[in-house]
Amino acid sequence: MLIIDFTMESCPPPSLALNGTQTEEGDIRIRNEYRLIREVKFSGAIGPLGEKRLCKIKCIGGQWVGPLCVNEDEQENGRFQPLFRSCKLEYINPHLVVTFRNVSIQTAGWVFPHGAKLQIRCRELGLYKPVGMATPRCQNGAWSHKLPSCVPTTLLTNFTEDAPPTILIKIPSGSASIEPTGLLAVFPGSTLHLECLFSRRLGSPDWTWTSPLGQYLTGWAIASEERDWKYRLSIYYAKPQDSGTFTCSTPRGVTNSISLHVAAVHCGPISVSSMHLTVRVEGTRLGHTAIFQCPIGFKVNGNANLTCQASGKWSSSVPSCEPVRCPSLVTPGALEEPHVKILEHNCSYGGRALFNCAWGYQLVGPPGIECELDGNWSSPVPKCLPIQCPPPVIPVNGHLIQSESAGMDGGRYAVGSLVQFACRGAHVLEGEPSIICTETGYWSHPPPFCKPRCPYLGEPENGAVVPSKFAYEPGDELQVICNPGFESRLEARPKCLADGRWSMPLPQCTIYSEI
Repeated sequence: MLIIDFTMESCPPPSLALNGTQTEEGDIRIRNEYRLIREVKFSGAIGPLGEKRLCKIKCIGGQWVGPLCVNEDEQENGRFQPLFRSCKLEYINPHLVVTFRNVSIQTAGWVFPHGAKLQIRCRELGLYKPVGMATPRCQNGAWSHKLPSCVPTTLLTNFTEDAPPTILIKIPSGSASIEPTGLLAVFPGSTLHLECLFSRRLGSPDWTWTSPLGQYLTGWAIASEERDWKYRLSIYYAKPQDSGTFTCSTPRGVTNSISLHVAAVHCGPISVSSMHLTVRVEGTRLGHTAIFQCPIGFKVNGNANLTCQASGKWSSSVPSCEPVRCPSLVTPGALEEPHVKILEHNCSYGGRALFNCAWGYQLVGPPGIECELDGNWSSPVPKCLPIQCPPPVIPVNGHLIQSESAGMDGGRYAVGSLVQFACRGAHVLEGEPSIICTETGYWSHPPPFCKPRCPYLGEPENGAVVPSKFAYEPGDELQVICNPGFESRLEARPKCLADGRWSMPLPQCTIYSEI
């Protein structure tokens, strides 16, 4: 609804978009259309469940003011009011059941609008005693009361005298429902036993009630295994007049209570429209349940078990079946390991994801994982660790020409690293002078050896050396043969020693006339 006023200063158009995108033509049209508009009404989604409210903004002094919204319970003829501050549910005790508008709140962090009322009870009725207000309301950014707490009772405290007594609820016939506020709603005609757990040797507890009816059967249980710790109150064929609060008090005056409401309530029939969804309905009266199931490969989206409550409504909306899907591994940031490559990806139930690694890396973990029925992958995503070769063995009397290499990590070498060897002194390299770290994690060749060699000493003047080689192995001997007219003064022969040195200098050839 638009209201046009020609006498007041105009406001800029509110931030609007046409079909999700603010086009240039759309922007011009919006500016022209909103030039004389003073008030805009719209439907606003308020609160965590997106409840619709009638809201509006007003043009005042050239600026839009608002939004102003009608309270949810005054949608027809309500007055527009400013939106008060919301309240955030910071923490939920694991023993509490928190409900808002028939929706169970499982996790903290939800933000609720002003006026929102929560319904809270202890998860195990009778096993914990609630302390505090069960229906806190959001009031302009603050809760009217802090969330209630749950005090453990005798069954959890080894029957200590200062603990509230546990109350067990038994319904041998009929039906009942535990309401979001912790009220026990019972269908008329049901039989109900409230069992107060207290150690009989410490005395007898006492049952009291606010019901307008006169008396109920109370006393210790008869069975031998129960009579020393169960003090029972029985209600047979419950009637609306049995509604009230039933309290068990210990000799020390510590109490625990169950609030009872007897009503002939029926819920509407269950209508299943979701494909694949099947339901087994116990009935439609108060306390009856409806249990939903999905076929293999699908999961229940919502609550699988519904209970007919005293409000005449089921405890939750009918769920649906949705295919089981595991978290996607191809979305940005899904894989923490940057070197993992996905060869195949199917995140439906029974689907597989296959992996390998980038060059120079090896897979650690299963090469394939499967999407299981619970929506989780069968194993964590494998990791890719760099392939590294161990430090090469440096030959005796040798060294590395290239002592560092790309990817060197703590003495280990990455794939593709190359090292070169050289020998010291009178040693000769035997084997490959350079080796490369391969994708197997092993070097391309075994390291070489440095063998001792004696150098070639050259030819003596006026003579020759036998044998004549570039280098000599340890144990080789040299024989000097002199030319005619010359003779060596030494008969000994130079011998190549194990350290690469000759045993003596090379003998010289001397002319006969000088001998």
